[in-house]
Amino acid sequence: MPLVPFEPFRRVDHWKKEMDKFFNEGLPSAFGFQQEFGAPRMDVYETENEVIAHCEIPGLEKKEDVDIQVEQQTLTIVGTVHKLHEAKEEQYHRKERYSGRFQRTVALPAEVQAEGTVASYRNGILEVKMPKVQNNARKRIDVEFH
Repeated sequence: MPLVPFEPFRRVDHWKKEMDKFFNEGLPSAFGFQQEFGAPRMDVYETENEVIAHCEIPGLEKKEDVDIQVEQQTLTIVGTVHKLHEAKEEQYHRKERYSGRFQRTVALPAEVQAEGTVASYRNGILEVKMPKVQNNARKRIDVEFH
């Protein structure tokens, strides 16, 4: 039977993910609140060499409307969505589309580097690909026997 290495923080990591899910999705909807656009929805996953984030930001018109910052294990996306049509407040029958400033900061599952990070925007989805820091800290040390 293969031995599985003991990872004491595995349960803490799972607990943190469940708490994030509860506070971001469960709690607001339980009280009838919708998540504001001030924190756009995001999917983050990793491959062998990079961490990839897909962020829903409908309404961006130009690259100057969004700023992406990557440092170690954190991704921050800040930007502005502009209104297309101006109407007086009393003329609205329903107002669900968001315009204004937004910001989202998320912890990443691995340490990444800003150099080599690329972003693209298509059909309201911002994709950010961040290369992982190659950690060569584990190196076999030869022992000299005399």
